Amino acid sequence: MATKTKTKEKKVPVSAKTAYGTRVAKPRKVTTKAKAIKPEEAVQKLRIRVRAYENKILDLSVKQIIDTALRYDAKILGPIPLPTEIKKYTVNRSTFIYKNAREQFEMRIHKRLIDIVNPSSKVIEALTNLSLPSGVDIDVKMM
Repeated sequence: MATKTKTKEKKVPVSAKTAYGTRVAKPRKVTTKAKAIKPEEAVQKLRIRVRAYENKILDLSVKQIIDTALRYDAKILGPIPLPTEIKKYTVNRSTFIYKNAREQFEMRIHKRLIDIVNPSSKVIEALTNLSLPSGVDIDVKMM
């Protein structure tokens, strides 16, 4: 005679079960202690936003900025590619009768972000004297 062994099931609250009867992992509470920054440890950043219509020219100018900053032993974060801004324009090909004949044009503006942590005066001076190709727009902000 074969004996049946009973398996014990742990009772799980209904909220912890899914439709298939398996357990769901409960999210853990994550606590992090924020470290207070002392005034003498304040981090300065030089945030550079570079914009251009052509991505190849943009990447070359970003590389030039990074090489200049690395020459003076600056700590660099980036380049971080930002979302490409697309401006679309729709124009009628002709007037009056042929309303359905239209052309669409678009301009793409590529963007990159570079952060230089604790820049020295030599780095800032070198970046201001840097000559970049035309069509590249730079915004420099001290944070």
